[in-house]
Amino acid sequence: MGGLLFYDWSTLPFVILVLVLSFTIHEFAHAYSAYKLGDSTAYQFGRVSLNPMVHLDLFGTIMLLIAGIGWAKPVPVNRGNFKRPRLMGIIVTAAGPLSNLILAFISIFVFVLFQKYGWLKGMSVGSSDAIVLFLQLMITINLRLFLFNLIPIPPLDGYRIIQDVVNLKYSESLIKFEQWASVIFLLVVFIGPLRRVTLDPYLGLIFDIADFLSKPISWMLGM
Repeated sequence: MGGLLFYDWSTLPFVILVLVLSFTIHEFAHAYSAYKLGDSTAYQFGRVSLNPMVHLDLFGTIMLLIAGIGWAKPVPVNRGNFKRPRLMGIIVTAAGPLSNLILAFISIFVFVLFQKYGWLKGMSVGSSDAIVLFLQLMITINLRLFLFNLIPIPPLDGYRIIQDVVNLKYSESLIKFEQWASVIFLLVVFIGPLRRVTLDPYLGLIFDIADFLSKPISWMLGM
C-alpha cells in the first residue's frame, strides 16, 4: 500500500487508467444491455456511452484507491419497459460484472500470448515492465470488481439480482435490510479484523479465478 492509498504511488497512473477503463465498460454494459432489451432510460441520460466522464463516481473512485473497492455511478433502469421485467432485469444487472470478467479473461489471454511468443524480449526494460504491470492490474482489478459487485448489499449488482430473484412477498424484508446495509458495508470495509475474516478472503478468490481462466487459454495455445 502507498500510505493512505490501497495501491503504491509508483503504480498509481496505471491503476487510474485501469479503473477508468474498467468502470466505463462496466457501466456501459449495463446501459447498452438495458437499451437493447427495450429500456431507453439510460440512453436518455447519455449513459449508453464509452465516455468515462458520464460514468465515474468521485467518491466511489476515491474509495477504490483508499480501500481497494469502489463503484461508478449506477445506471438508471426502468424495469417496467422490459417485456419480462425480472428476467431482463437480472440480465442487465449481470452484464456489468460479466464485462469485468471478460476484461480479465482478455487480459490473461494477452499476457499468455506475450509469454508464449516472447514479445517482451525485444522491448526495453521500462516498456516491458509497464506492459506487464498494466496487464496484471487489468486482471486483478477487474476480478476484484467482478467479485465485489456480486456482494448482495445495496447498491451493488448482487443486491439488485437478489431483488429480481426473490419472491415479491420478501420485498418488505429487503427494504428493512437496506436501512442497515450501508452501516454493515462500512464496518466490513474499515474494521480491520472484521474485513480480514470476511471481505479479504472473498476477494482473495481472484487468484483462483485467474488460474481457472488461464488454463483453457494455455491449453488452446499449446502451453
